[in-house]
Amino acid sequence: MTRDISPDLQKIRLFLTEPHRCSYLPDQKAVTAFVDPQLTIDAQTYNRLSGVGFRRSGQYIYTPRCTHCKACIPVRILVPEFLPSRQQRRTLKRNQDVQIDIVEQIDVDQHYPLYERYIEARHRDGDMHPPSKKQYQDFIGNPWECTRFMEFTSDGKLLGCAVIDYLDTGLSAIYTYFDPDQARRGLGTFSILSQVQLAREHNMEYVYLGYWVRNCGKMNYKSKFRPAELYLNNRWLKY
Repeated sequence: MTRDISPDLQKIRLFLTEPHRCSYLPDQKAVTAFVDPQLTIDAQTYNRLSGVGFRRSGQYIYTPRCTHCKACIPVRILVPEFLPSRQQRRTLKRNQDVQIDIVEQIDVDQHYPLYERYIEARHRDGDMHPPSKKQYQDFIGNPWECTRFMEFTSDGKLLGCAVIDYLDTGLSAIYTYFDPDQARRGLGTFSILSQVQLAREHNMEYVYLGYWVRNCGKMNYKSKFRPAELYLNNRWLKY
C-alpha cells in the first residue's frame, strides 16, 4: 500500500468475472467486479472504496455486479448509537471467561486446524470448501498494513479469530471463524459485539459487516445489529 493512485474512484479499472454460482442464492448466477489486482491500493483509496460498498477478500477488493439481482446490500453498524439486545447481552454474559487479544500476526499452524473445522462444519456448500492451508494463507494469512487479528481464548484454548481492517471511520469485519463445537457460546455474535466495543474504544463510527442478503438464512444475523445503515442507490440509509 505504498504507490498512490488517483483519488477519483471512477478512474479505477474493474475486472468482471464470468457468471458463476451464487454463494448466497443457489438459484442465481453471480458476477463480481474486482479492482485491478495490479494496482496497489493506498489507505485513502481503500477507505473510500469501503465507503461505497466494496469489500476486501485476501489481496482483492471487490463488489457484486450482478445484472438482474441487487440482493447483496452493504451494511454497517452505527457504533455510537448501538445498544445490545437482550439476547446479545446474554451472549456477552456466556462469554465472560473469554480473553480477547488484538495481534498483528497469528500462528498459522495453531489457527488453520480451527479454520478447517469451521469450514467443514458450517460452510461445506460455500466457495471456500474444501479448505486447504494454501487457501487459508491466501485468504487470511497475508494481512494488509491495516489488518489485525482478534483472538478469542479461554483457559489457553483458541476458540476463534476475527480478521479486521482498521479504516479511518470504522472497522471492517473481514472474516470470523470459531470452534463449531462451542455453538452455545454464540461466538459469531460475540465476535461482532467485541468489534463494536473495539470501534467504540477508538471513537470510530462504524463496523462494516459486508453484504446482507435478505433471503439468505446465513446472513440473517446481520439484521440483528441495529441501528445500522444500508448502502442503497449510492448512499447510506439508516434502518
